[in-house]
Amino acid sequence: MNTKHLMKSTSGIRGIIGPGLTATMVTEYGAAFGTILKRKNKSSKALGPLVVGRDSRPSGEMFSNAFSAGAQSVGIDIVDVGIVPTPTVEMAVLGLKACAGVCVTASHNPSPWNALKFFDASGEFINARVFKTLEDCFDKKAFKFQRYDSLGSLTYDNSWIEKHIKATLKLKGVAMSSIKRAKLSVVVDAVNGAGSDALPDFLERMGVRVIRLNCKPDGLLPHMPEPTPENLTQLSKAVKKHKAHLGLACDPDADRLAIVDETGTPIGEELTLALAVKRVLEVLDSPVVVNMSTSRATTDMAVEAGAKFYHSKVGEANVIGEMKKRGAIIGGEGNGGVIYGALHYGRDSLVAAGLVLSVVAKSGKKMSELAGTVPKYYTIKGKAPLPKSFERNLAAFAKALKKRLPNLKTDTRDGIRFDFTEGWLQIRKSNTEPIYRMIVETDNQKLTDEFFRLCRQSFK
Repeated sequence: MNTKHLMKSTSGIRGIIGPGLTATMVTEYGAAFGTILKRKNKSSKALGPLVVGRDSRPSGEMFSNAFSAGAQSVGIDIVDVGIVPTPTVEMAVLGLKACAGVCVTASHNPSPWNALKFFDASGEFINARVFKTLEDCFDKKAFKFQRYDSLGSLTYDNSWIEKHIKATLKLKGVAMSSIKRAKLSVVVDAVNGAGSDALPDFLERMGVRVIRLNCKPDGLLPHMPEPTPENLTQLSKAVKKHKAHLGLACDPDADRLAIVDETGTPIGEELTLALAVKRVLEVLDSPVVVNMSTSRATTDMAVEAGAKFYHSKVGEANVIGEMKKRGAIIGGEGNGGVIYGALHYGRDSLVAAGLVLSVVAKSGKKMSELAGTVPKYYTIKGKAPLPKSFERNLAAFAKALKKRLPNLKTDTRDGIRFDFTEGWLQIRKSNTEPIYRMIVETDNQKLTDEFFRLCRQSFK
């Protein structure tokens, strides 16, 4: 195994297939996860099943079978829900009263990658303590293999996308009647991933005319899968060609959503969360929690609605933890990840689509007009390979910036983030790739460009 091709964190075990992630390794993780689940269950009550789902990558079936075999070998019953969005796995865990869940998906990573995402009995990412226990069991090969007559069973249940759709349609804030009256047309680019059926089917149930683009769930990614503006050129052309009201794009496991307006212009993943927050705060009183890499546009939406606002570290588990601490029902990440606890605590592209289209339908405005109602900031997001001198460079950069902007507010919970009058910037290591990420956002394009150049130069 080459550790450069494998990333481990509470966000999952991600690796390049072959040099990083192998079927043998995945089987052992199945045995390790099953072992710690049984160890945790000290009561005489029977342990619920473990839900296993996957995205559509060609390697997914192999890894799903390998993981299930490992868990069965230590006596864990498996319910395989097939190719489904990650949030559907989370909902199945809750609905089946399962002991835990796993989704075989590398999310936004490109084709050479696959991964395991681990969920607890609440359908949420396992925490750092459980992850450490899992890693210890895996490293020590301390698997509790069972006799032939105590092995776990394997059953299949393909009903969960339909259940996910029905539950989302009932959410407070999803204005289905208004959406039907608006007679919207939407192009969906599901990058041939797990949302290829789920997202279009959900929209059609609300009376939306859907033009399907890359909605064949064979996992053959037609372009780079992260739903960022540079990867949405095909969707932009399709929106203009079909004269659609807007375009929606999700990543391969369909937990993130990005928007293209009626002119074919990508308006960014950030506005997905901002508009979703706007809609929820119209129907509910709630604090709002977003991660530290999220645009001030969402902050402004919360402040405008009179809601309390909090930041968390980057990572879905961190956002959810802070949401529960603060009693927040709505929150998420500026990468298009909307978390609406009224359904479940996890990023969900179906929820995001329902809330965004509700804003469109109830306002009667075009998507470009709605984007214009959100406070304008100029943002640049970048990433680069992680250098060995990262920490040293980071310290030098921080020192130089403090000399230039003496009234900086500094937050070191996640990499380093600086807030100042005109905006903010953050530099941090990625949890999912061997890279570091840079984000600069200000109210002035020239200033954003200037600070981003300074970031780049400091890490060469």
